[in-house]
This record gives sequence, structure tokens and C-alpha cells, in this order.
Amino acid sequence: MASKTGRVHRILLGLLAVVGLLATWALVVEPDRLVVHRESLTPGAWPLALNGLRVVALGDIHAGSPHVDHRKLLEVVDRVNLQHPDLVLLLGDYVIHGVVGGRFVDAEPIARDLGRLRGRLGVFAVLGNHDWWWNSERVRAALEFAGIRALENQAVRIGDDNECLWVAGLADQWTRTPDIEATLEPIPPEDPVLLLSHNPDVFPGVPARVSLTLAGHTHGGQVAIPLLGRPIVPSRFGSRYAAGLIEEGGRPLFVTTGLGTSILPVRFRVPPEIAVLTLNSR
Repeated sequence: MASKTGRVHRILLGLLAVVGLLATWALVVEPDRLVVHRESLTPGAWPLALNGLRVVALGDIHAGSPHVDHRKLLEVVDRVNLQHPDLVLLLGDYVIHGVVGGRFVDAEPIARDLGRLRGRLGVFAVLGNHDWWWNSERVRAALEFAGIRALENQAVRIGDDNECLWVAGLADQWTRTPDIEATLEPIPPEDPVLLLSHNPDVFPGVPARVSLTLAGHTHGGQVAIPLLGRPIVPSRFGSRYAAGLIEEGGRPLFVTTGLGTSILPVRFRVPPEIAVLTLNSR
């Protein structure tokens, strides 16, 4: 009986140790990681002149959340610049609200750090729901002052006649009214378009003329459990647009898992990422 009791105790201690290790990984180790996620894709009718265009996408920075302080943000900027991107696209949610263990940071110092980002063709942004819940005008003004063009239902033509490309940005789905048709209206049908949306839930309404849609917001669910999947994804489509490269009807969508955390400072099998996308012509 004593040996059986001792065996049960050892099993329980082993289980507690495993739980402790997993909790340490999810609360301390993984949220502090920073991976470079590389994808190579071939959007339909992507022009030869733009073959190999390198786009860096950053989402859900949530500066001030645990593990995303000034030092980490500068590290992110330096690592992005080492990729020598043609375009840097920021997908919203720069500030935080109520993250356990977080410390609020104003938009101005965040934008100042992000202003160090370098893209050959520029740095563009959209705002997210947290930015609107806080103070959208301050966030927008801070980004613009730092040299980052913030778009809301607007499209901008960049490059020259040999390298023509449009970057379009939608209003946030939760707090505003995204207008895909009006945003795309000034763009000639044959021109390539990168469409920025904080929330991927707009994707079913995106027409095939858009070369690539980029979004954030979901954080990849922050937790991905083997066999069980992602228990919580802030999307009316569940895990359908949770993370990574998705293609529907020949239309590509890329959803970045982001950098910071929301509500609980936990990540498990969904590390913070810098997404580097290389767009190739056929």
C-alpha cells in the first residue's frame, strides 16, 4: 500500500511539474519570443515588374502589454529593417486596454519608435478597435507625425509607371464602417492592390481584383492546443481566419498573429511574429 501511495504521489508531482513548465512557457517564455514568419506567394495577375516585392506586416503591437516595452519595440523595428522590405504595413491596435500585468503607453512614444521603420516604398497603417476605443485622432496624428500614412477607407498609389502599386486601407470592422467598394473605386481595375484591414472578417466581401488582403486582430487566438485547436478567436468565423495564409476562391488573405497580447498575457504555440511576405509573379 505504501509503495502504491508513493507511486501516486510521484505521478501527481510529475503532473504538477508538467503543468508548471507549460504555464511558465505560456506566460513567460513564448510571449517574450519574436519569430520571423516568412511566406512566399503568387497572387493572381501579379505583375512581372513587382516580382519579388518584399512586404513586412506587423499587427497588434499593443505596446505596454507584458513583454512589449520600449526595448522590445526597438528590437522589432531593427529586425524589420534587417529584412530590407519594400513595404512595411501596420495592421492596427498600437495601444492596450486592461491587459493583466500591462502598463499603458501613449500613442506618441509608440509612433516615435515605429517611425524608425524603413520601407523602400513607404510605411502604411490602419487603426484597430483598441486605437478607436482609446483616442483614434491621437493615434492617427502620432503615426502621421512619425511619417507613417494612416489610411481609413482610402487608397494610395505608390511607385512609378513601371512599378505601379496601390495600398488601400479599410476602416475598423468593430468600431467604424469599412467600405470596400468606395475604397477601391479610384483604382484602375488592372492595377495590383494590397488591402489592409485590421479585422479579417471583411474578407468574404473582398473582390478578386484585390491582389492580397492583410489583417491582424485575432492574435492567432494566442493559444493553439494540439488536437483541440484555438479555443478563443475574436472572429464571427471562428478559426477560419485565425492565422497565416488563407486562400478562398483564388483570393489570398494573410492574417498575422501579432506581437502583443490582449486581456491575458499568454501565448501557447502562437509566438509573436514579424511577417515577411514575398510576392511573386507567375
